[in-house]
Amino acid sequence: MPKSLLRTIALLAAGAAIPTIMIPTVQGARAAESAAAPATDQDTYKQLDQFMNVFQKVRADYVDKTDDTKLIKGAIDGMLASLDPHSSYMDAHDSQQMKLTTDGNYGGLGLTVQAEDGVVKVQTPTEDTPAYRAGIKSGDYITRINGKLIYGLSLDEAVDQMRGAPGSKVTLTIVRPGRDKPFDVALVRETIVVKSVKYEVRNHIGIININSFSKQTGADTRAAIAAITKLNGGLPTGYVLDLRDDPGGLLDQAIEVGDAFLDHGEIVSQRGRGKDDIERYYAHAGDDAKGLPIIVLVNAGSASAAEIVAGALQDQRRALVMGERSFGKGSVQTLLPLTDDTALRLTTARYYTPSGRSVQEGGIQPDVPVPQLTDPDYKDRPRFREDDLRRHLINEAKVDDSVLEADEKTDPRFTATPDQLKKEGITDYQLSYALQTLARLGPQAPAAKVALAAPAKR
Repeated sequence: MPKSLLRTIALLAAGAAIPTIMIPTVQGARAAESAAAPATDQDTYKQLDQFMNVFQKVRADYVDKTDDTKLIKGAIDGMLASLDPHSSYMDAHDSQQMKLTTDGNYGGLGLTVQAEDGVVKVQTPTEDTPAYRAGIKSGDYITRINGKLIYGLSLDEAVDQMRGAPGSKVTLTIVRPGRDKPFDVALVRETIVVKSVKYEVRNHIGIININSFSKQTGADTRAAIAAITKLNGGLPTGYVLDLRDDPGGLLDQAIEVGDAFLDHGEIVSQRGRGKDDIERYYAHAGDDAKGLPIIVLVNAGSASAAEIVAGALQDQRRALVMGERSFGKGSVQTLLPLTDDTALRLTTARYYTPSGRSVQEGGIQPDVPVPQLTDPDYKDRPRFREDDLRRHLINEAKVDDSVLEADEKTDPRFTATPDQLKKEGITDYQLSYALQTLARLGPQAPAAKVALAAPAKR
């Protein structure tokens, strides 16, 4: 590629103003190499010429004065949006927002969201946050913030409006599929300090709830296993690993969590574009859970890193997976630095479970499907998953799970109503079912008082 063209692209990436004189320079460089360059390169140069023509026309003739930085960022965003829903360009603002989310300490509501058709769609609410406590659910649409329509705002602009000083108030207008009318939810922003791992002991069963995969999740999971043994006065009957509504996070932390429950075998592999571009990750010797029975809980909000862990324990026959089919995000994003404060978040690989399954689109299918009967909207509320996103990566071995999911709703074991369960003191049916199952699977534990190491999940 000619140096003049490389310089043009570099200026574009930097958001610099590009003089009109550079357009014929690109054209001249393309013409000079026309005899030697392949046809595909010629087409690329022609399209770059077209882009520069449009850029100059907009700068010269648009009704209002334009901002070159915004125009270039919009062009880059559009290019990446044509690839898949998870590739994106991160400017200094985006990088700061990602750091806040990863560190888990910011003023806001506790929502993981996606942009769809000009509005904001909830992927999952984070546990123990204002959004979670207010009953906002995966698949809800946010159409207004403080009464103002947000149609046409970028996702960043909408997120900025939802975040703010702890103690400040905000009202979201929610459209929920299955309900006839939108409804408002009044919230008070809090400092969101996401503790990625929580644990408790209930009836000699250790419950480990992982709600995100951030920097310390692996170490915190191992610490939770050790603390449960201490609080129980000995090894527990088994473990419930709760990955519901966990949107995922860091790949290395998913590998570390899987390693905590496995003493051998593959955890996950990732495969890039090339046939030989494969990386495999294996468990080290030593199972922190000492081979005790494990039930993993997943639902439609369990994505990415959560699916890696669930798939590894399922394929290695180390755990029984219960709940609903998971989200189905089977792709790996790599952060590629561009400048000191900008980066490219690019999908570079697909990941596969130890048996060679890709969870892309299809997700992790539970061994024992268990509906969340304590959720009054369970039957009518559509699930929001990867295959609902535009331009999602295609899984060539895709299976239609709609028939299986329809069967879950008519299973004769699962006919209780929320009111009936409430009278029995059950506020989380899936967790209750997992605990009952483990009590039957595991040996009788010695008598010991129930110890609580963190606030109960529900």
